[in-house]
Amino acid sequence: MTDRTLKAKHAAYRDDIADLVTRRPVPGPGVDQVDPFLFLNHHGPQTYAPGNNGLPFGPHPHRGFETVTFILEGSLAHMDTGGHESVINAGGVQWMTAGSGLIHAELSPPEFKRDGGDMEILQLWVNLPSELKMTTPRYTGVQADHIPAIAAGEGAILHLVSGEYEGKSGPVASLTGVFMSMISLPKGSKLTLPAPKDRSVFFYVVRGNVSIGEENAQAFELVEFAHDGDAISVSSRDDAFLLFGHADPIEEPVVARGPFVMNTEAEIRDAIADYQAGKFNRAPENV
Repeated sequence: MTDRTLKAKHAAYRDDIADLVTRRPVPGPGVDQVDPFLFLNHHGPQTYAPGNNGLPFGPHPHRGFETVTFILEGSLAHMDTGGHESVINAGGVQWMTAGSGLIHAELSPPEFKRDGGDMEILQLWVNLPSELKMTTPRYTGVQADHIPAIAAGEGAILHLVSGEYEGKSGPVASLTGVFMSMISLPKGSKLTLPAPKDRSVFFYVVRGNVSIGEENAQAFELVEFAHDGDAISVSSRDDAFLLFGHADPIEEPVVARGPFVMNTEAEIRDAIADYQAGKFNRAPENV
């Protein structure tokens, strides 16, 4: 395998939501998207006191893409108008295909609001191609113990969410063949990750410092790679944690307005009209 060249690093910028510490590496000043990866919010890490209000993501709509939520610390309650409901704890993942339209809520469970605690969450938006934008919505909630933890390289652990690695399959069956994982890299560990040359790579340093060839990357940086190889070699300079995935680029127009991501302005207007007409069903209640 041939290692890809590091093309650019993009630092996440602060964009707090009320008292929720939020950093966003994409979209940002130097990168609009990593097609088909559109958006990443990194919430926390922070500690909530007892008697807190929890996360602020009450009922809101989506259409035309997927949300993938990684619960690193704390817990997250999900409910949507497709009838899906779950509470996912630390180490777990929620993968929601909004498709033709869902209203969902992502909130802190009552116990977290009462007792407080540590919280860190990542939410990644993954685009859908035009032929799947109006697909039937679906949802998969996976606890940590259902995500394969695979020994990789020298001392690293790859937590496989979707796709295949070392003969194992992730618990989420991606509609578009997305490979997605979380990687734990204790200090001094090394591994080589497959990164097919024709695919877009999503590589975000959640915490720690890593070396990629002769280059270094640190916490809160998104790393952009050239399409000049089929692998990425990474080593940790201290305890590190990565979000790593790859997918086929869609290479279609992206028109986004708030919670809707479509291909044309007309489709955005249709999404707004359908939502206002109640075609996304009623808003989730009792969350």
